[in-house]
Amino acid sequence: MKNLTKRTITGIFLVIIVLGGIWLHQFSYVFIGALLLSGSIYEYYLLVETKVAVPQKLTGIITALTIYTVSVLVAAGLIDSLFYLLVMAELMMIMITELFRRQEQPTSAMAHTIFGIIFISVPYSLFPYMAFGYEGTETILSGGITPFSPGLMLGFFVLSWSFDTGAYLFGSWFGKHKLLKRLSPEKSWEGFFSGLIITVLIAWPVSLWINITDIKGWIIIGIIISLSGTLGDMLESMIKRDAGVKDSGSLLPGHGGILDRFDSLILSLPFVFLYMILFG
Repeated sequence: MKNLTKRTITGIFLVIIVLGGIWLHQFSYVFIGALLLSGSIYEYYLLVETKVAVPQKLTGIITALTIYTVSVLVAAGLIDSLFYLLVMAELMMIMITELFRRQEQPTSAMAHTIFGIIFISVPYSLFPYMAFGYEGTETILSGGITPFSPGLMLGFFVLSWSFDTGAYLFGSWFGKHKLLKRLSPEKSWEGFFSGLIITVLIAWPVSLWINITDIKGWIIIGIIISLSGTLGDMLESMIKRDAGVKDSGSLLPGHGGILDRFDSLILSLPFVFLYMILFG
């Protein structure tokens, strides 16, 4: 009960900060994405860090933020996509830097650094592409580059958090059949299907609020989020088990770290992006 209270209070603050930032203005939208990206990749590097394989945290975070910044500018139409070549140069620098770090396992350190960039920054680099170029729900404060609409990401987070909440509550109360006990002993099939049903039901009011796609589209997005988000959660659980820790951090009481709270985004955002590009 105490943990549920912590989760609820933290969840309320997250909703206010994340949804408020996304909805407020283009700059706050971009900032929220950068903030979640930075926190997630930093926690990932702490997870995989060992005495013999120490990833390049600073260069990794800088490279990840470069990918994100280029994505923002390309999505906004301010620069050409050729600027993504900057990332190749930074990846080469990571490899060169490893020559001088004198790590016991330089290949492992380099691999962890680069995988962290792929694992975290590639999904977050889609953040700006989910807003620039869309019309519909407007930001609270006007101004900036158009067309721009935060509606798709607002709906994404509402559905994602609806699934998480439903799966957590009903899984805690009725969960008996474990989803994948080897990686996440607390998750159950009862929780998964309960979260899925709740997400599909929430898709209807979301479609009335945000008209970027119709109710069928939002239901499909909700199903995609439920399936791929669960896999993303399992993927992070696998990494945490390998690291021998329960949570990626302690910044968010009742939830763990930033990566713990937003791990489902790592797989669900790319799949939702593909759906919107192909069928949205």
